[in-house]
Amino acid sequence: MSLRAETPAPPDSRVRRFTPAERWIHRTTAALMGIVVLTAAFLYIPQLAVLVGRRELVVRVHECAGLALPVPVLLGLASRAFRCDLGFLNRFGPHDRLWLRAALVRDKRRSSRPAGKFNAGQKVYAAWIAGATVVMLATGLMMWFTHLTPLMWRTSATFVHDWLALTIGVVLAGHIGMALADPEARRGLRTGRVSREWAKREHPLWRP
Repeated sequence: MSLRAETPAPPDSRVRRFTPAERWIHRTTAALMGIVVLTAAFLYIPQLAVLVGRRELVVRVHECAGLALPVPVLLGLASRAFRCDLGFLNRFGPHDRLWLRAALVRDKRRSSRPAGKFNAGQKVYAAWIAGATVVMLATGLMMWFTHLTPLMWRTSATFVHDWLALTIGVVLAGHIGMALADPEARRGLRTGRVSREWAKREHPLWRP
């Protein structure tokens, strides 16, 4: 059986989805999140912890990556396109409620899932991961600077930090799985452009 290479769409049939600045923000944030999750796994999973010879170094890398996690987004606020996309992500309309209702009942018809530049699932994920990052940063600081808070606060912070970390790992796995199932969406993050047909099919309310 011969395998044919995928033929790229002509340049005029592709539309810009993300600017270089937005792609840099996503890649840098993803890299930092990956470091945080990986180091957390080596710190908390016994089978992986025994493989680490310098646990203190892993702890420091985990802390520094966690502190740096909000930096790409904060720097990205200098980009007008990124600020515009944040506005889209933060705006929930009637079509988003239709999208969520269809997702909940597993209605996969394209007509039942209207979406602008970002669909409702992406908006919910973005809001959740942003809130989770803030909580993880706050609880992590309480655990790091032990002299700033009472013991009860630190104990509660450790509990929240550990369980929320597990939840983040599960949600990130789902996010990556959905990305792997959509090559065109990945191409948009890699090159900044997507095909017009994909845009019309997946995001019919988006006007690029």
